[in-house]
Amino acid sequence: MSVGDLPALNAALNATSATLLVIGYILIRRGRMQQHRRVMISAFTTSTLFLLSYLIYHSQTGSRPFQGHGAVRAVYFVILFSHITLAAVILPLAIITLSRGLRQHFDRHVPIARWTLPLWLYVSVTGVIVYVMLYQISW
Repeated sequence: MSVGDLPALNAALNATSATLLVIGYILIRRGRMQQHRRVMISAFTTSTLFLLSYLIYHSQTGSRPFQGHGAVRAVYFVILFSHITLAAVILPLAIITLSRGLRQHFDRHVPIARWTLPLWLYVSVTGVIVYVMLYQISW
């Protein structure tokens, strides 16, 4: 695997994280706490691997300019800006949420998880969208 392959890997890791988050949500809604715990640790691990891969890629290549024009350019930058902003927010939120869950402080875990899940899911899904718009569509 070369550095040039990392954007596709990053998108796959984001898609995997999003899938695991949805599965984790379904599991906890069904009362399957141990399975939920394992899946959420997997989602966190996947997102951590994404972050490492992302940092490696951008330290080696810099950024890639968006080639689209017109309205799609505005849409791209709205998605990108919200993605980057919420990605910075989600990192500490995910760490806090995970640590509270792992320490079984459920009275403090549940309220923050209600915010963390949708934001983390949004960041994961928009990461895939940014990848598609930047690397897979010829504008």
